Amino acid sequence: MEIWDAYYRDGTKAGIDLVRDEVIPDELYHLVCEIIVKHIDDTYLLMQRDFQKKGWPGMYEASAGGSALKGETPIQGALRELQEETGVVASELTQLYRTVSEWQHSIYYGYLCLTDCKKDSITLQKGETIAYKWVNAKELLEIINSEEYVDTYRERQKKFLQTIRE
Repeated sequence: MEIWDAYYRDGTKAGIDLVRDEVIPDELYHLVCEIIVKHIDDTYLLMQRDFQKKGWPGMYEASAGGSALKGETPIQGALRELQEETGVVASELTQLYRTVSEWQHSIYYGYLCLTDCKKDSITLQKGETIAYKWVNAKELLEIINSEEYVDTYRERQKKFLQTIRE
């Protein structure tokens, strides 16, 4: 059972525990961390979601991520999710955005990870991801603007994506 801290819209803790897959009460939110991975050679990591996932099966996302567990800060959750879903170990992330989704009861924290990892060392997380690929900026933008990409990620990542040069 996965336990999360509940938060108010402004990001302060509500002092209530939430349980994954249970209804989140109105006015409460949980933290979700998303990490875009950029290699020092200017390529980006795309992960393909497992076909068994409830949401957006088989689609691509330019991030690793998931919910922060009880007691984790957004950055701690992001570093953990990054390692779990890709095998990339980072000590530093740059925050790109913070946005609130009313319908998902989520506060999203987006980060950028700049890495010099070995590109063939990416690991897949069973039940989460089935494939990965490194793409240049032009390829990234093409996939992001296609039907293969998770649309909700595109919206949250919009400002960052505008800074990418082909």
